Amino acid sequence: MSKRTLIKNCIPEVGKEVIINGWVQTVRSHGKIAFLDVMDRSAIIQVVCTGEQLGDIRPQFVVSIIGIVANRPEKLINPNISTGGIELQANKINILSKAEELPFDMGSKDLNLQLPTLLDYRALTLKHPKVKMIFKIQSALVKEFRKAAEELECEEVFVSAIASGATEGGAEVFSIDYFGHRAFLTQSPQIYKQIMVGALERVFTIAKAYRAEPSVTTRHLTEATQMDIEMAFVTLEELLDSLEFVGVYMVKNVSEKYENILKEFNVEKPLISSTVPRLTLREAQAIITKRTGRNLSGELDLNPEDEKEICAWGKEEHQSDFVTITHFPTKKRAFYTMPDSNNPEYSLSYDLLFRGIEILSGSQRINEYEQLIESMKNKGVNPEKFNIYTMAFKYGMPPEGGFSFGLERLTMKLLDLQNIREASLFPRDMDRIDERLHPVHK
Repeated sequence: MSKRTLIKNCIPEVGKEVIINGWVQTVRSHGKIAFLDVMDRSAIIQVVCTGEQLGDIRPQFVVSIIGIVANRPEKLINPNISTGGIELQANKINILSKAEELPFDMGSKDLNLQLPTLLDYRALTLKHPKVKMIFKIQSALVKEFRKAAEELECEEVFVSAIASGATEGGAEVFSIDYFGHRAFLTQSPQIYKQIMVGALERVFTIAKAYRAEPSVTTRHLTEATQMDIEMAFVTLEELLDSLEFVGVYMVKNVSEKYENILKEFNVEKPLISSTVPRLTLREAQAIITKRTGRNLSGELDLNPEDEKEICAWGKEEHQSDFVTITHFPTKKRAFYTMPDSNNPEYSLSYDLLFRGIEILSGSQRINEYEQLIESMKNKGVNPEKFNIYTMAFKYGMPPEGGFSFGLERLTMKLLDLQNIREASLFPRDMDRIDERLHPVHK
């Protein structure tokens, strides 16, 4: 017998001999008898063995176990796990890899570590069952995003993370030495997905974005994952319909498929109404002023407190955890953003808010070459550094627009995590590239 059985597939194998492979999660030794909790990618199972078989096995040993699947005694059934009605009675335990003693308890249901410690030991904490759940949700969100993009008839494209110019303009950009030439890490896949609209008409991409923002907040990273869609021959209304479709599609499907994980994190299923409420920035600010008494008439954007307040309004008045905000001031948006022809002071731009935070931004784009060049110059962006980009517009670009979701932010809010770094496998910020840049000396 040599074929491995996944732990989840042991349930119908009662009375039969199987081989399982996995990691030891916990060890409970009672002298002549011992119990191991062993986990593989599918589930966790209790293994019963002798003290002699146990030997020096401890948590995180990698093992291969031959044993007989048996029903647990009725009083010992664990209703909290899928395999709680069975156990594996070990005949032979093979150690595939030993593990040193862990610096903290991985056997607890919640990994109660301070965030710096959680990240300092990232290679270990990613093994914890509850931490792994975060990235199962994140993987599921990406899968649903791809499905939604394909529903919109978009083709997936793969763009570069190195550009000759600062994608969004401004100073928040990482400069690199590219064989003696100055280049930049892309602040977004923006210019490349727009070029691809001229070739494929509807595209989507999942790409890293790099922003040298000198900010230390619970919602910002210097390296983030963007899920972008760009479409040609569309109006503002069609863009809003599309972004709301994708956002709702992702969140609804993931919440339904992984309701058990949401329960583990003690979060409610998202409120999704038949239509997402839409407001212009000024309409949203007027509502916030009415609710709080704060005068926002001079503000050019929503701050984090405003986003929470308008989402509270959406939940109370429309039973929706989503709210779409449109028409941000043109001067606060990137050079490629189309001004509103009825009032050029404002732009055909939009954000999608979810549970108190912006998870998406986008706009209808300027597609006329001369207008784009003028806008670039007005924003202090040198068109000569973007020749490959402007070329696409010089030779015919249809009316187009798009939007971009922040994967880590969406993951954070869906599971009600306290810090975006918890939703990033290997977070990059001002103080960390895998290890702390300014280590704490004990």
